[in-house]
Amino acid sequence: MATMRRWNKISAIVNYEELTPTEFRARLADAPIAYLPLGTLEWHGEHLPLGSDGIQSRGFFVELAHQVGGIVVPMLFLGPDSSKSLTGDEFYGMDINSFRDENPEQLPGSAYWVSDDLFEHILSATLKQLSRAGFRIVVAHGHGPSTTIFQKHIVYWEQLHGLELFVCWRQDESDGLGIMTDHAAANETSLVMALRPDLVHMENISSATDDWPLGIMGDDPRIHASVENGRIAIDMQSERMSELLTEALERTRGS
Repeated sequence: MATMRRWNKISAIVNYEELTPTEFRARLADAPIAYLPLGTLEWHGEHLPLGSDGIQSRGFFVELAHQVGGIVVPMLFLGPDSSKSLTGDEFYGMDINSFRDENPEQLPGSAYWVSDDLFEHILSATLKQLSRAGFRIVVAHGHGPSTTIFQKHIVYWEQLHGLELFVCWRQDESDGLGIMTDHAAANETSLVMALRPDLVHMENISSATDDWPLGIMGDDPRIHASVENGRIAIDMQSERMSELLTEALERTRGS
């Protein structure tokens, strides 16, 4: 009942860019949490959208914001990744997977790469602005290399910006039920199936399991991906993160 009373007073809108100043103040006062999706515009196989990283992390964060409170920030679509120069061309991220056929190619649609140093500056500047806006807690998650850099600097940025920072990875992700623990394989495909089934096109990849699809890293999505698995992962991690964030809110309110 307490949750229902809270939402009767506060706008159900959780996306930052859609809030009026009045709605923003109310949501911030209720739970000063910012959710920062670390997205890309990147090849995720022929079956998933180019923005899969942001679609997954933002979709997950929207559900968390409705459960715990807080505001979901627009996706950052720039991020770091592995890189290689060859014959005057630059190859990033999943491009490098194309080298297996000795026919390197810049995979269609990928447009996101920045250096680690530049991305660190972007993240720190973003956290500075979120702190200035009144947030006390920031949860960031998404593209693996982006999340790794965020996690690497948590202690320093917490001190620098006066924030409590979280990512959504667990110590053991071996059960395949985490949030974004592979690349376009069973986990990510299941998550997009659960969040945006209209954007998944399994018919675009060969059904022959001896023909491994380009740019997929992890368990075979043709065998192991499902809406049910995506929903189980989202619900499990929502419960876990809700507990962590509720505790963080209590610390914030007690300080």
